[in-house]
Amino acid sequence: MNSAPRVRKAVIPAAGLGTRFLPATKAMPKEMLPVVDKPAIQYVVQEAVSAGLQDILMITGRNKRALEDHFDRVPVTEQLLEAKGDGDRLAAVQHATKLGDIHYVRQGDPKGLGHAVLRAKTHVGDEPFAVLLGDDLIDERDELLTTMMEVQAKTGGSVVALIEVDPSMISAYGCADIEPIEGEDYVRVRELVEKPSVADAPSNLAIIGRYVLHQRVFDVLEDTAPGRGGEIQLTDALQTLAASDGEGGGVYGVVFRGRRYDTGDKLSYLKAVVTLSCENEELGPDLRKWLGEYTAQLTE
Repeated sequence: MNSAPRVRKAVIPAAGLGTRFLPATKAMPKEMLPVVDKPAIQYVVQEAVSAGLQDILMITGRNKRALEDHFDRVPVTEQLLEAKGDGDRLAAVQHATKLGDIHYVRQGDPKGLGHAVLRAKTHVGDEPFAVLLGDDLIDERDELLTTMMEVQAKTGGSVVALIEVDPSMISAYGCADIEPIEGEDYVRVRELVEKPSVADAPSNLAIIGRYVLHQRVFDVLEDTAPGRGGEIQLTDALQTLAASDGEGGGVYGVVFRGRRYDTGDKLSYLKAVVTLSCENEELGPDLRKWLGEYTAQLTE
């Protein structure tokens, strides 16, 4: 068993411009787009907290003030709800402000995910940490982050989350070439390629937005030149670690087969909203009934 310190902190990069959702994101961060009755970012923060990570750093940018406001108290609203006796909504509002100890730092220059993660170096310090991207919502009923943290503690390296995708779709993701480890549920990553062509992809295993990283990644990122798109790619830094030995060397993968909702594009976002709404205890029964009637009309 590796004696590395346990993961205590989560980093949530949230500086992206959200151009795929314009004009909805012209004046509102994409992370604040609602999924049923909560903004997408709240699901991600809740996931980190549920895994025991109470210390959370958000990497933000210009026009992201709404993120800070959402997780801050709003005394006037709370007093109004309390005066009306609306305990349920009061509890929902207060829940967001009590999730964890949330800190914020700006990315400044939009130099890519690797650069955003590097901005967390001072806050994280000399210990492993988790990175959660807001485009991927992991169903709270399925374990992923806690499993990844266990693998990191066991191996002492860095851990990525992988899913199997249709081979024709692999060019939209970072891709992993892996080898099984006898007797283990996780795999060793031999190579990582950022958005390869279908012909050049080493597998159909795509990297999704959950990472548990050894702190050595910061030193590697500082020496990582801009890659695809002129940005500092986290995938490139992880490739360096995958090929290295010693403390913090090695990259491992957990293949996730649970429920994942991709909010990174319009259609997938709508599917996430419909899926979670249908599963909602309050909204689900009526919505499922209406959807059945609506889809029946379309086929007539």
